[in-house]
Amino acid sequence: MFKKTKIICTIGPASFQKEVITKMYKLGMNGVRINTAYGNISQYRSTIETVREIGEIPIILDLKGPEIRLRTNQPMKKININDVFEVGFKDEEICFNHNFYDKVDVDDRILIDNGKIKTIIIGKSHNKLRLKALTSGVIEDGKGVNVPNKHLSVPTLSKKDIEIVEFAKKHDVEYAALSFTRCVADVEELSGKQKFEGGIIAKIENDEGVRNAAGILETVNGIMIARGDLGVEIEPEKVPLIQKSLIKQCNQRGKLVITATEMLESMIYQPDPTRAEVSDVANAILDGSDAVMLSGETAIGKFPVQAVDMMARIGHETEAAAKSKVESTHYINISDTVSKAIWEISLSMPLDKVITLTKTGYTARMIARFKIKQPIIAVTPEIEVKKQLELVFGVRPILINYLDEKDSITAVANRLYDMRFLKDEETVLFTAGEHTIMKHASNAIEIHKIEELRKFSAV
Repeated sequence: MFKKTKIICTIGPASFQKEVITKMYKLGMNGVRINTAYGNISQYRSTIETVREIGEIPIILDLKGPEIRLRTNQPMKKININDVFEVGFKDEEICFNHNFYDKVDVDDRILIDNGKIKTIIIGKSHNKLRLKALTSGVIEDGKGVNVPNKHLSVPTLSKKDIEIVEFAKKHDVEYAALSFTRCVADVEELSGKQKFEGGIIAKIENDEGVRNAAGILETVNGIMIARGDLGVEIEPEKVPLIQKSLIKQCNQRGKLVITATEMLESMIYQPDPTRAEVSDVANAILDGSDAVMLSGETAIGKFPVQAVDMMARIGHETEAAAKSKVESTHYINISDTVSKAIWEISLSMPLDKVITLTKTGYTARMIARFKIKQPIIAVTPEIEVKKQLELVFGVRPILINYLDEKDSITAVANRLYDMRFLKDEETVLFTAGEHTIMKHASNAIEIHKIEELRKFSAV
C-alpha cells in the first residue's frame, strides 16, 4: 500500500546497526536525520554510507546553529530541588557552549533539557553563573539549554557547524537543518557565506523564528516545527496553534513542513504509545504536515523498529482524511496555476494517478500541497531532486531521464508501465513543461487511459 505520510528517523545508538536501519526503511522510513549535537564525523560518515546502501532516501544533517547546550566532563550529575551549582562558559566542569554571560541577569530563568530542569540565576561572578535548581533532574553532556525572553547574540554557526557543512557538501547530503533559525540572515549564513547548495530546512523553535517565519520561508526549502524547544521558549499552550499556522504557511507556498519532537515519546521506554501520542501524530497529518519525525524514539529508544511501524500505521489510517487548506490567492506562476487546475480535475473526475515530469521538484510540491486523494508520481532526471521529493506528502518520486525524448509524456508512461507503476485500465493525468525553458513552467496537462496511450505510441 502506498503511504502518503513521510517518516523521518533520527539515527543514534539504538539504530546505528545496518539491520535496524534496514528494518526501519522497509517499514516506512522515508528520510534519515543525523543530530550533530552528538557523535563525530566518523559516525556521520558511517551512517550516510549505510543508509545509501539501503535505499535512495534523503539525509538531513541537523546543525546546532545558535543553539545553547551544556557541556560536562561527567557522565551525569544528579540535581535536586534547591541545589546551587555553578556553570561557566569555557573548560569548566559544567559549562555552556556559547558565552552569553553579559546578556543575562540575576533572577533570569535558565531551562535545561527541554525544560525538565528549571533553574534561576542567583549570582554572577568571574564569568560564571550561580544557578539554583527549581526542579530536580540529571544533567548530562549535550543537553539543550533555553533562556526564555532573552535575545542572545549567539553566532549562527559554530566552528563545528562549519566543519559539518563542509562535510555535508563533500558527501552530497540532501538537506541541512538549521537549529534555532531566527531570521533570514541565519539562512543566508548557511546558503551564502558557507555556500551550502543542498536543501535547507529552518528549525523554528523560538519566538523570534515564529515572528520571522514568513520571511524565512521565502529563503528555505522547508521548515521543521521543533516543538520541544519551542514549547520551552514559548508558553506550551501556544504551540498547537503555532504549529497549525506554520503548517498552513508552508502548504500555501508548496514548501516542505516537518512536525517533530515527542511524537511517540513513551516508545523510548515501552513498545506501545499512549493514546494521546497517537492522536498527536494523526493531528499533525491532518494539519497538513508532509513528514512526521521520530527523535529519541529511534535514536536512543528501546523499540526503534516498533516506533516506525506505529508511525506508518497511524499515517495509513489518517492520511485519507487529510484535506487541502490552501487558499486561492493571486497569480504566482504557471506551475502554481496548473497545480490548482489539477486539484480541481482530481475532485471532478475519476483519476487513478497524477504524474508530473519535473526537473526541480517544484511542480510536484505545488500539486502535493492540495492533498489530493490520487497518488502523485514525480518523474525526474535528477537523483538529488528524487531524494528530496521522498519527504513530500503523497509523492512517489521515480528517477527517469526523459530529457532527450521527443514525446516525453509517452516515453515516461511506457517506462512506468514496464516498471509496473501503471496499468492498462488506469486513467492518469500527466503534467510537464512543454516547449519552454522557463523556471516553474509546467504548462501542459494531458489525461489518458493508459491502454489507449500505449496503443498510439506503438503505431
